Amino acid sequence: MLHVVHHADYMAPAPTRGTFRFDKYMAVMQVLRHSGFGITEHAPEPSPREWLEAVHDPAYVEEVFTASVPREKERRIGFPVTPRIAARVRHTNGGTWLAAQLALRHGYAANSAAGSHHALHETGAGYCVFNDLAVTANRLLAEGAAKRVLIVDCDVHQGDGTASLMAGRADVFTLSLHAEKNFPARKARSSLDVGLPDGTDDAAYMAALTVHLPRVMGKFAPDFVLYQAGVDPHGDDRLGRLSLTDAGLIARDRYVLAQAQARGLPVASALGGGYGEDPVTVAARHARSMLAMAYPDAPLENLLAVGTVFTPV
Repeated sequence: MLHVVHHADYMAPAPTRGTFRFDKYMAVMQVLRHSGFGITEHAPEPSPREWLEAVHDPAYVEEVFTASVPREKERRIGFPVTPRIAARVRHTNGGTWLAAQLALRHGYAANSAAGSHHALHETGAGYCVFNDLAVTANRLLAEGAAKRVLIVDCDVHQGDGTASLMAGRADVFTLSLHAEKNFPARKARSSLDVGLPDGTDDAAYMAALTVHLPRVMGKFAPDFVLYQAGVDPHGDDRLGRLSLTDAGLIARDRYVLAQAQARGLPVASALGGGYGEDPVTVAARHARSMLAMAYPDAPLENLLAVGTVFTPV
């Protein structure tokens, strides 16, 4: 069973400025509901303000809550922060927190949005307003639900915001596998960065992942894994520079899950990046990612078929 977190506020009107599209978030749920796999949907509460302020500058949190983010910060984010966007990011952050709670009960759960790994202390960036990974990790530790949190970031872009916000903490380890020459131009320093060359394919990607992930898990000894499961390493992604296939993304996700399960660790995933002209094509990649982890024994051909005969309603 896939336990997936979703809220109507994950959708937002098309921004008046910028190129970011929110239509894939509804398409993800439509693909999942038509996939033939069992899913259980859970609706999150909005993240409490104090949880956000524990990670982000309270003055910036106030700017978001009042939809008064300065234009220079909005340019860095990539779209205007309207009241609808403010409500959305509170729910997406609450969604990753709820996915973490569900993972503690079920072993794995997914948020159908978020993975906002570029958001920094005093500003958002790269289509990210608040950093749900950092907020959730901080809250898990504050409540004693975990003692050591591993954040595995497999988005094609380095998780610079997460690395910056969690820097210097002995109880959080940030691992980022990303395209070295992609955004951001100026990288932060994760606990471990694995920068990959342009064109990295399935085999080379898995070679890197299978070297580094077991070592990190063995040495750091986490008791919870937050997984940024961006699908933008796909070879057809509009903003990616790597060359993974659909099968390669599934292999990646199943390997992360298997390494965690072998150590008895719960995994909560967040959606992360995925960009293209057709939102259903991108949504299908995200849906396959979640289903691959929720159903680790499902035949590959069944997963690859997800979304291929889907007609959006």
